[in-house]
Amino acid sequence: MNTISENKLTSVCVYCGSSFGADPLYEAVATHLGQLLGDAGLRLVYGGGAVGLMGTVARAALESGGKVTGIIPHFLEEREVMLDTLEDLVITDNMHERKQLMFQKSDAFIALPGGIGTLEETVEMMTWAQLGQHRKPVVLANINGFWSPLLELFDHMRSQGFIRPETEVPYLVADSLDDVLQMLREAVSFTTAEHATGVAAIKDL
Repeated sequence: MNTISENKLTSVCVYCGSSFGADPLYEAVATHLGQLLGDAGLRLVYGGGAVGLMGTVARAALESGGKVTGIIPHFLEEREVMLDTLEDLVITDNMHERKQLMFQKSDAFIALPGGIGTLEETVEMMTWAQLGQHRKPVVLANINGFWSPLLELFDHMRSQGFIRPETEVPYLVADSLDDVLQMLREAVSFTTAEHATGVAAIKDL
């Protein structure tokens, strides 16, 4: 089982869109999150692109004095406009290697608004946690209710018996970024304290 680095929060993986989306608020939130991570001395781990929300959060973290690790597969170097000014930039052979390295280098995960790739990466981390492969917190940044349809789908899965109490999906929901880092730190402390009892359902913290 993969555990959190030294039982404390040191790095955060951010999943987000490679475009800006329809609402200007999304870009503002990505900037704010990058600033929060940089100011807190936390390393940002992300997909390595310079475009959209990806590039926004990375540049904001760098401008705030933060450390940034970008991980991008070679076939996306041009499509996602690789941010080649990063000191820590990893180019992988494929998406599977990219996702595995992003997981290994991160203590927690935040999902900003994004498309199908953002959804897929986020849900994969939830699935791995559900299956007992890690105890790292996953936060949905539910900006303007962006992730509410997904939360409704989870509720539907529960009502239909496909998500059961003994196999609950671990996740946290933040309606704003103001408390997101404290939320992650508390989740890290909780999962550390509960280590002996199995993977905790942290969605209700």
